[in-house]
Amino acid sequence: MKIKGAIFDVDGTLLDSMYIWDSIGEEYLRSMHIEPKEGLKERLNNMSLYEAAVYYKSEYGITLPEQEIMDGVNKMIEDKYRYEAVCKEGTEDFLRKLKEKNVRMCIATATDTYLIEMALKRNNIDGYFDEIFTCTSVGCGKTKPLIYERALEFLNTDKAETVVFEDSLYAARTAKEAGF
Repeated sequence: MKIKGAIFDVDGTLLDSMYIWDSIGEEYLRSMHIEPKEGLKERLNNMSLYEAAVYYKSEYGITLPEQEIMDGVNKMIEDKYRYEAVCKEGTEDFLRKLKEKNVRMCIATATDTYLIEMALKRNNIDGYFDEIFTCTSVGCGKTKPLIYERALEFLNTDKAETVVFEDSLYAARTAKEAGF
């Protein structure tokens, strides 16, 4: 199979940044003077930021609009993307090799665009990607294949010649079940 397109997740795939998300849900709730329930991290694991905001409202009674909740979470993690998150070993070499073979590349992530752009630029890998798709921008998390389908449309490649790179088993299953 000749690869013509590549869709990359970011956190845990391109960037060694999963630590940022491991405790952010608890940190956010505590910043609101709310004690998180046990198992919150696992509960939030498969959610987009928007879905998490809706969950905070329904489960914890937060009355802020979803966008304000999302902005609050993003503000808490912004510096980590701006100054800390680094590429996983071998990332830039791999991306360079794909580019040399004229593979079109884009991103499919649950993290907001501006955060991803900061980290990619600081790590000098932003030039490899033609577009960033987020769960928020497409309207659903990676439990559904919509983000991969939108990325595929943008790349204008055949699904059989497009590879999805994911670190999360549930997201990899979603892409596989959709024919990637």
